[in-house]
Amino acid sequence: MGRSDGKGARMARVLVVEDDAAINDVVATRLSRDGHTVVQAFSGSEARLLLGKGSVAFDVVVCDLMLPGVTGEGLVGLIRGRDAATPIVVISARTAPADKIGLLALGADDYLAKPFDLDELAARVEVQLRHRGAVPVGREGILRYRRWALDPGARTLMVDGETEVPLTKIEFNILEQLLRRPSKVFSKAELFELAWGEPYAGDDSTVAVHVSNIRAKLRATGTDGYLKTVWGMGFKLA
Repeated sequence: MGRSDGKGARMARVLVVEDDAAINDVVATRLSRDGHTVVQAFSGSEARLLLGKGSVAFDVVVCDLMLPGVTGEGLVGLIRGRDAATPIVVISARTAPADKIGLLALGADDYLAKPFDLDELAARVEVQLRHRGAVPVGREGILRYRRWALDPGARTLMVDGETEVPLTKIEFNILEQLLRRPSKVFSKAELFELAWGEPYAGDDSTVAVHVSNIRAKLRATGTDGYLKTVWGMGFKLA
């Protein structure tokens, strides 16, 4: 489904379903900046027609709930009835836990409440694509921060260009999110959902333990202080 950018990386085909034209446009613009091909639908009925075309396939679907024609819930059920693999990211003004739980049970892979940060949405889309294998992680190149060089493609962390720090999958995912947005304070819930690719279960200790393990591995390099705890909020790069 993905296409090549000429450097071996495959871009994704994304369907954005949102009846608010302004939101639809800004989401499409932001995802297009990552190199994806974005197809816009402004109603559930339009999305159903696009999804029903055998010649058109999507790597991920970003979907609102309150849509004219077919509802967002209806689209999630429709997609899951045909395809168990295509990631679905729901964006909605509904914030009640019951709504989120219901959509995830129906088959959605992620749920982001409005108003949302566009960079966070893009990161969540990339996480879903990565889990599916539609987009190689390293297409944006090496992420550098002070003495660190994080290679998302090779999934390695080098310090001073010569010392490799061994990381588990989750530890690497946490660092990758922090390096992609070095000025942002990530809550434990955000880091959990982005690093694990699962809905946050409410256990703050899980993320804290992994961050502590990362610091322990970095201590010998003298760069463990790059990970800053913002008390009452979460973590960021120092």
